[in-house]
Amino acid sequence: MKRILWTISSVLAALGVAAAVLVTLNLRGEEPLPTSETLQSTPELVARGEYLARVGNCMACHTTQGGAPFAGGRGIETPFGVVHSSNLTSDKRHGVGSWTSAEFWRAMHHGRSKDGRLLYPAFPFPNYTEVTREDSDAIFAYLQSVPAVAEANRPHALRFPYNTQAALGVWRALFFAPGAAQPQPKQTAEYNRGAYLVNGLGHCTACHTPRNALGATTEAKAFTGGLIPVQNWYAPALNAAAEAGVKEWATEDVVALLKTGVAPHGSVLGPMAEVVFRSTQYLTDADARAMAVYLQALPQQNENPPSTLPAPPASAMARGGKVYEQHCLQCHGDQGQGEPGAFPALAGNRAVVLNDPTNLVRVVLQGGYLPATAGNPRPHGMPPFQQFLSDEEVAAVTTFVRNSWGNQAPGVGTIEVYRARERRGM
Repeated sequence: MKRILWTISSVLAALGVAAAVLVTLNLRGEEPLPTSETLQSTPELVARGEYLARVGNCMACHTTQGGAPFAGGRGIETPFGVVHSSNLTSDKRHGVGSWTSAEFWRAMHHGRSKDGRLLYPAFPFPNYTEVTREDSDAIFAYLQSVPAVAEANRPHALRFPYNTQAALGVWRALFFAPGAAQPQPKQTAEYNRGAYLVNGLGHCTACHTPRNALGATTEAKAFTGGLIPVQNWYAPALNAAAEAGVKEWATEDVVALLKTGVAPHGSVLGPMAEVVFRSTQYLTDADARAMAVYLQALPQQNENPPSTLPAPPASAMARGGKVYEQHCLQCHGDQGQGEPGAFPALAGNRAVVLNDPTNLVRVVLQGGYLPATAGNPRPHGMPPFQQFLSDEEVAAVTTFVRNSWGNQAPGVGTIEVYRARERRGM
């Protein structure tokens, strides 16, 4: 018992020392806040801010299901506990109504709250730090126009020591430094605009980059794909043709995917469907094209030539074929050809043969739903089968579609289906 208490005391002492040191380290690049400041808001600035808030998908995290827009309170699950989003309405007590534009800019650029507290990186300030002051001011002007909602901010539910400012200070010292977008002089204005949107407000790397044990991403692995913590969807690599790379696509098809959720070579499901629904469908044509141009220019991963995989067990293929015939064939076709404009083809579908089968298993269990967008207002969807198929049947049918009609991918085991159910409480 004494040893445990000694260990705890040592940890607390170390955190205290770290906090004292890191107060100085984490002020790097920060300027003192002005004592007084007035932002001249105009209808044009508010409208621009509303657009930019959509680009940043702010409402998705800062609105609970059925709740008032931007009133906060949504629980964001992390491996370290739950972070609750804050109230961003114009309420002076609970929201940002009493903030100045400089304080809001500090939150965006430096990850600090009005009172100087360090913010948790569930708020993607490591990306938002690249947002310009002008765009930050526009977003702030818009939020000041959002009707006030007297919704108190909910405390976070994080485990020790992650619930301490000292731990946040250590994290920031290791993984964060405020920055700014750096236009590439040899690239076009369109490319640079796309880079600014993708890396800043769009915060695409927040999902499409693997995270380390402390939840941080690194620039060296940007866009290489990763499992979204706790949500347990795999965000495929945006710089690999075998996953979600679009280098060889027509630029118009990339624009279509961003604005409608569907394109000739693919469609969006899971968390990306929500991104399209709440955010990218509202992009201007120019901004959507800029993002497409930048994504197509990403340096590609060196992909190893596909190796010949051992054939799945004949029993699994036979069982999977029967499940497919009973539940899938009517929509996806006897050759996995699908129906253009309605049901996606499974033959040659890179989402089906991803090395990580998580997404495919999740779709079979939970169903797959495209976002309703202005360009595709009545999308078709796939019903969930978690109540009808056993773990063995789901494993068999996913193995079957991953190894039929020219597809080739590792088989799916029952344990992988079981884990998918367990993670989401199915």
